Amino acid sequence: MTNHTLSFIGGGNMAHSLIGGLIADGWPADRIHVADTDADQLAQLAERFSITTSRDNPAVVADADVVVLAVKPQVIHTVASEISAAVQARQPLIISIAAGIRSADLDRWLGGNSAVVRCMPNTPALVQSGATALIANARVSDEQRDLAESILRAVGLTLWLEDEQLMDAVTALSGSGPAYFFLIMEALQEAGVQLGLPEQTAQLLALQTAFGAAKMALESDEDAATLRRRVTSPGGTTERALQTLEAGGLRELIAHALTAARDRSRELADQLGQ
Repeated sequence: MTNHTLSFIGGGNMAHSLIGGLIADGWPADRIHVADTDADQLAQLAERFSITTSRDNPAVVADADVVVLAVKPQVIHTVASEISAAVQARQPLIISIAAGIRSADLDRWLGGNSAVVRCMPNTPALVQSGATALIANARVSDEQRDLAESILRAVGLTLWLEDEQLMDAVTALSGSGPAYFFLIMEALQEAGVQLGLPEQTAQLLALQTAFGAAKMALESDEDAATLRRRVTSPGGTTERALQTLEAGGLRELIAHALTAARDRSRELADQLGQ
């Protein structure tokens, strides 16, 4: 249990997921507040979780120990400016899950001297299987670091970075990463159909195989390369398929894709931080 009051600005999918995970972990519902401009969204949250909702952003900041900014990156500057007076008066921990918004820019919009934790969660957080990287600015205390970690851990794995510039690489790898795996699943399914499998059979086999491979990797003490070698019999079908993928430049293509995503993340951060 906790005696901290947690306020969300933005009540979308990620807020839904975090709130559900936190309440399941024992965070009191009466200590969770959400502000959003969408009345229907607020009604759904109140009905599902019995939490306090509001359409007034500064009001939910006024008594908050932690504020989670769960709004789109394009509007976070406006939102931060709107709540800056309340933040300066209360000095809560600020947790931002807005992609591409640098800590220094957010702190500046909030009026300065704020304790800011910037996070990069990914969409599997919606099913409590996310991967979230966090970076704290110099004003975040050890207690606040632990608090931020416990909040994001409610929806999956968390890890800390010491260099904020690495957040662009995190965005490229895990932030955008689910889409890469969806594309691979899609390609496997299509190839299975081309080989004669019924579409539903190909889909189920592709999805379960992806799930099983990820589960094996997570539960094993060995790295992915070792696991790959163990399931690749010399002269067998898997070896032939992997040789084809390697000959087609799969590794280089993935490296190029992540570099492109990282570079775009930097570009967006520059644009949004103005």
